[in-house]
Amino acid sequence: MNTNATPTPAPVIGAEQLELLEKLCNACAVSGDEGEVRAIITEQLKDAADEMRTDALGNLLVTKRGKGENRVRVMIAAHMDEVGFMIMEDNEGGIFRFDTVGGLDVRQLVGKPVLVGKEHLPGVIGAKPIHFCKREELEQTIPLETLKIDVGPDNAGKVKVGDRATFATRFTRIGPSLRAKALDNRFGVATLIELVKHAPDNVDLLAAFTVQEEVGLRGARVSGFSLDPDLAIAVDSTPANDLPAWDDSENISYNTRLGFGPAIYVMDSSTIADPRLVKFLAATAEANGIPYQFRQPGGGGTDAGAIHRQRAGIPSISVSVPGRYAHSAAGLARIEDWENTLRLLQAALSQLTPAVLQR
Repeated sequence: MNTNATPTPAPVIGAEQLELLEKLCNACAVSGDEGEVRAIITEQLKDAADEMRTDALGNLLVTKRGKGENRVRVMIAAHMDEVGFMIMEDNEGGIFRFDTVGGLDVRQLVGKPVLVGKEHLPGVIGAKPIHFCKREELEQTIPLETLKIDVGPDNAGKVKVGDRATFATRFTRIGPSLRAKALDNRFGVATLIELVKHAPDNVDLLAAFTVQEEVGLRGARVSGFSLDPDLAIAVDSTPANDLPAWDDSENISYNTRLGFGPAIYVMDSSTIADPRLVKFLAATAEANGIPYQFRQPGGGGTDAGAIHRQRAGIPSISVSVPGRYAHSAAGLARIEDWENTLRLLQAALSQLTPAVLQR
């Protein structure tokens, strides 16, 4: 690796990038219905891509070719989908039974405002009021099957079985932080858009905006096979377990922390990151003065879990923006961590050569 090479300048996170992220986060794209986000990406990259196509599963595959010989074919994947809900049954009067899509904590759902369907119809997740609950009910988690989405009688006829619903949280900047739904993984989507727009010439960038990550890495599986890259990087948002311990002692079980830069994965529940890529990304960060952290091993996974097992094996790694309160109505993350993630990936692409994969 040539860490003395001058990387292609990465864009800063300014008003334009924040406006794009806001648009992406406020879009509704629950797993299996990612079209709203796909349309935003298509509009953003229609003039930057050398090739752009949507495959049979709904992945948006974008190619940006480099120049010269011995270019590395590098796949960067960012999933478009978010956790949410699917309408399962019409209970009449604008009240609907629903099921969850992806990993959601049922304890957090009661009273949350939601948006339903293509028209973003406003609704609320309702349950029996606390006034009418028996003591034993208050000591138990509310069963999912007792919760309902209420859109009111005027909108009842506009909701159909199979419609998706998502949290109604709107994107908000809070000083150095961002609060929104679906930061997992609109951070990755916005980052990958910027990388395509500023792709260096020494690589062929194969950008995979994938579907159905939250329900089993399904889009990544087929896009990894289709693109057949030399290596792959999954760009995502990882849960940060960095709150103070319950007794105000030091939290020694954090996996990532806000404000400490992009999280480079070593291992998660679905992937052991390729050690050559771990070394390369860490060295790139240090050579370019970019703060970074290692995501501590533990649960969870990214699109890399499916990509690395395609064909004869694809060397893979994940890089994520840390964020609190993942898979809830509102996540929280730092702008500086997002910007440093973009800086790291841009620098890495600029300095990537076939020598990185030598053993």
